[in-house]
Amino acid sequence: MDWLMDPTAWAGLLTLIVLEIVLGIDNLVFIAILADKLPAAQRDRARVIGLALALVMRLALLSAISWLATLTRPLFSVAGFSFAGRDLILLAGGLFLLFKATLELHERLEGSGDHAGNRKVEAGFWLVVAQIVLLDAVFSLDSVITAVGMVNELSIMMIAVVVAMAIMLLASKPLTRFVNAHPTVVVLCLSFLLMIGLSLVADGLGFHIPKGYLYAAIGFSILIEAFNQTARRNALRHAARRPLRARTADAILTMLGGRRASQGTDESAPSPAQGAFAEEERHMVSGVLTLADRSVRSIMTPRSEISWVDLTAGADEQRARILDTPHSYMPVCRRNFDDVAGVARAKDLLASLLETGAIDASRLRAPIYVHESIPILDLMDVLRDSRGQLVLVTDEYGTVLGLVTPVDLLEAIAGDFPDEDETPSIQPLGPGRWRMDGSADLRHVEQALDLPSGLAGPGYTSLAGFLLDQFAELPPVGAWLDHAGYRYTVRELDDNRISVVEVARQDEP
Repeated sequence: MDWLMDPTAWAGLLTLIVLEIVLGIDNLVFIAILADKLPAAQRDRARVIGLALALVMRLALLSAISWLATLTRPLFSVAGFSFAGRDLILLAGGLFLLFKATLELHERLEGSGDHAGNRKVEAGFWLVVAQIVLLDAVFSLDSVITAVGMVNELSIMMIAVVVAMAIMLLASKPLTRFVNAHPTVVVLCLSFLLMIGLSLVADGLGFHIPKGYLYAAIGFSILIEAFNQTARRNALRHAARRPLRARTADAILTMLGGRRASQGTDESAPSPAQGAFAEEERHMVSGVLTLADRSVRSIMTPRSEISWVDLTAGADEQRARILDTPHSYMPVCRRNFDDVAGVARAKDLLASLLETGAIDASRLRAPIYVHESIPILDLMDVLRDSRGQLVLVTDEYGTVLGLVTPVDLLEAIAGDFPDEDETPSIQPLGPGRWRMDGSADLRHVEQALDLPSGLAGPGYTSLAGFLLDQFAELPPVGAWLDHAGYRYTVRELDDNRISVVEVARQDEP
């Protein structure tokens, strides 16, 4: 043990430990990939047995240095190539590594291990251990030959091998966990094994490839993969800032075949077969999932379209107004809509007019008011408690902006249900052309045009509001706007509002 006092020997020992660890990384990667084929309870045991056998094999080979020397002597020649025992071992190990890595890559890229709910196929314990031992022999031979070329003291070689294997044993479990948690890393590691297998075959045939070239390529690939993992982590962190409900809605809509409403959705979400879900089904599911994100203004009937009865008008005028309106519930007001006396069913109002010739204000139901900022889900509770009665929507000053009924909620989910005196707000005119009301809900416009969300903005929820925001003024009849592949042309104005818009796809004649 005189080398303990020699600084050069210590430097050689440290260098050899580092080299042994570097040369053993490929062994660790292969063990991690093979151990993943075992049940979870057996993986640690397989790793320990594999590395222990590698240690025993390397120590045994170091003890047989004289025998190793005979492995470099040519045994026979074929077509000008001389083969020694070492060459045959490297050639066989390289071919096995190429074969095994190719099979593993095929299994992972084809995804044949988990189809239609089948459980992942698990290999036998001793079969995996046997494969580990076979590769250990090849990797150990390469490692030991490196050790013999580095130092002359057998004890230094053995200490370096033992220390390196102890470090590898400690690092094997985190490495296995990391490799198994990142599918792209597994594919990258299998690509490394293919490259190492090719180098072993080339070395066995007498074409030596410097290990520095291999390690430089591996190091560069690892650096790129580290960038990819960092970018993916940042994308997931950014996506996590969005509400869970929104992320869930995007994922479900993607699975149904709809367009993503926003970025940051998991790109690995499965896509359905063409035609698996009808367009109406996708729209209804989308309406349910996005309902909570909508405002009351986007689903209410605006003030300008509300039918109401004037309590101070004559009986004939009241009767004509009630008969002309197909709605079952109506607000009853005094002279103007801001003075609401109550709410009543149309049939009750007609019965009162027939019996007494006037509407009895004392028999009206008290109106229910909600603020325009109320969440949709809370509004549903209010409508449920109202037992079918309409609900009036007001702003912060108490001005009535519109009203909401259970039918409005249903239309927000399933599309328009026009009354007898109404026409659909969106009417197809032919391939790539539509006639739309200015009051058409922007979400329904997006669905009709197959557009991702993006038309709606702060302060408006209708097609007319979108156009006014784009024009920044009331446009004249015939004014047009090109946006996202469609041309929006103003066809009719009603006083100071846009009433009819024609929409045409720009690639249509």
